[in-house]
Amino acid sequence: MFIGWILLIVIGVGGMIVSQVLKSKFEKYSRVPLDSGMTGRDVALKMLHDNNIYDVKVTSTPGMLTDHYNPANKTVNLSEGVFSSNSVAAAAVAAHECGHAVQHAYAYGPLKMRSALVPVVSFASKWVMWVLLAGIFMIQTFPALIWIGIALFAMTTIFSFVTLPVEVNATSRALVWLNTAGITNVSNHDMAKDALKWAAYTYVIAAIGSLATLIYYVMIALSGRRD
Repeated sequence: MFIGWILLIVIGVGGMIVSQVLKSKFEKYSRVPLDSGMTGRDVALKMLHDNNIYDVKVTSTPGMLTDHYNPANKTVNLSEGVFSSNSVAAAAVAAHECGHAVQHAYAYGPLKMRSALVPVVSFASKWVMWVLLAGIFMIQTFPALIWIGIALFAMTTIFSFVTLPVEVNATSRALVWLNTAGITNVSNHDMAKDALKWAAYTYVIAAIGSLATLIYYVMIALSGRRD
């Protein structure tokens, strides 16, 4: 159990470090303007149109680093600091989110799998902590309950790992397009690559953290059975 706690703490600290570095990188590259002067919205629309996608809307959403693609209503939602900014960071983020729209348009397998898991994960996320908490308290009288909680948590862990190739592929599509479309150039392409690399690390940390937590709960269940 002690090792499990140490592992969770290390991963938690790692997650905070990655988050802070990501914010620092985004702020740094947000001060570097594109030669073309294109905003995040402009970049998103151009990438969509270059991929023959005309049924996806580009909208502005409140907050910082709240950018996301919604396959349900086909919208690329860019945060306020990306939508109207003409920076390298904005271009990188906008292209990445449009990478998801391209995945959706071309039925990219891992994205389809992640979308199929959303209803299950939404249900699991709603109840998992309650079931696990009850399972820990009732581990001696009703040991099956904690295993039900573990099964629910496992669904969220699977979702985290399925998300990894989706994010990596979206980044790959974004970087290739930014280069070939001439949005970035020799002087700033590596900046876009660096920003997206650190964004990807957040998903890696989340997946590893989810797996470590899952293992921790399994250890609790096994120790309770031995007792």
